[in-house]
Amino acid sequence: MTVTTRTTPLPPSQHRFAEVIHRLEAGGSMLPDTPDNLKQIIGIYKAYAVPMDFYWRDLLYIAEQVFLNPIPAFKYFISQEYLDRPNSYAGDNADLRIWRGPATAHPELLEFMQKGELKRKLPKWLHHLWHDRVNMEFAEACMDAMLWHQGMGGRFNDYLESEEYRQNADRAIRAYFQGNPLMLGLYKLFPEMFLEQVRMLSYTANLGLFWEVMAPVFFEMSDIYDEGGFKGVPDAMNFLVNGIFAIAGRPIYHHVFINGECFEIIPKSAGFTWLYEAALPYVEAVFYRTAPFRGTKSYNAQAQQVPDQQADFHYGILYADVFPVGSAGIPPTLLMQDMLHFLPPYLLEEYRQHCRGEDDILIQLGVTFQRSMYNVTSAVIQALRAALLYPLDDTDPVHLQANRAFFEAQMDRFLRPEARLPDIQSQDYR
Repeated sequence: MTVTTRTTPLPPSQHRFAEVIHRLEAGGSMLPDTPDNLKQIIGIYKAYAVPMDFYWRDLLYIAEQVFLNPIPAFKYFISQEYLDRPNSYAGDNADLRIWRGPATAHPELLEFMQKGELKRKLPKWLHHLWHDRVNMEFAEACMDAMLWHQGMGGRFNDYLESEEYRQNADRAIRAYFQGNPLMLGLYKLFPEMFLEQVRMLSYTANLGLFWEVMAPVFFEMSDIYDEGGFKGVPDAMNFLVNGIFAIAGRPIYHHVFINGECFEIIPKSAGFTWLYEAALPYVEAVFYRTAPFRGTKSYNAQAQQVPDQQADFHYGILYADVFPVGSAGIPPTLLMQDMLHFLPPYLLEEYRQHCRGEDDILIQLGVTFQRSMYNVTSAVIQALRAALLYPLDDTDPVHLQANRAFFEAQMDRFLRPEARLPDIQSQDYR
């Protein structure tokens, strides 16, 4: 569906972010509609999509094949089967073709995996140890956030605590360690430890299935922009809104393959869907909450630098201070480094012309990524409004007031001083 632009007959909002609310009511995004913003967000979507094409494939490889390997030293050495695995939303045989490109791993990704930054074909283990590779640690940090901030939407987490899930996991665990009395003995002694590992792997599969959708969405947005198809930021946001509704019912499941047999830990018949069990929990856990990056806050309870209430966590990209990017142990550094390899030429030229040029390119990347995720969050907000409330061109003042109350409640989350919503309103924020 398309968000229709209109001028609301309601009196002006008195909210601190009234200008942004009025823009949302008119069918816009939290991100101002400027050519520079459009160029930045589309360029970064393309740069993000290429490593994401590896993230989702390797996450599913880990959840479905590596599973409970006690020493998963090669879990980032994805098999050729998963590189060739057709994306369900690209290629001629797609369930729903979102991207017009190929269904297998993206050509730029394959080239980078072969040669890395060094532009030399070396043994895979050398590229790995030199960190001349896609940084899967970032993907796992996102999965950890979803695992920790449980219950953010849908029934997924409830199912992981159910007896049916325990029985499904038990069958898979016993099959995986069949013929290994040591591991079966440990499982008998510490069943909850093994079960918690399987729960983590179920979230790994969840995130992999979520990103399998987002990669072709971002690839297609890049192609449309290159063809001159997007005229402004609202167009890009509307493409995301339409995608959310088109793919909302995609099944979320967790299958494990052991000696050629499929064990359905979370079967498709459980009825979990992409929107409620993956997308909304991801936005809540990763965009808004996550956790303080190690090295920037003390986790010592006596220091009181980390909130004691889970609801008070506010360390996602919508609040993040991107200027520590480049510091050791900070997950966004890994993502920025991954995206750096796949920047379209027009975005690379943009960075060369501002601030310190390529000397602070990771920081500029971080700010652009922050802008782009405010646009994605705007699409989620507009999609929720469309699903739960009323059209923007509704003529009933009561309905329009309900929409406004919804938008104002969403903007309340950005009243915290750490929120970057005021910053992204200016092109000078770099």
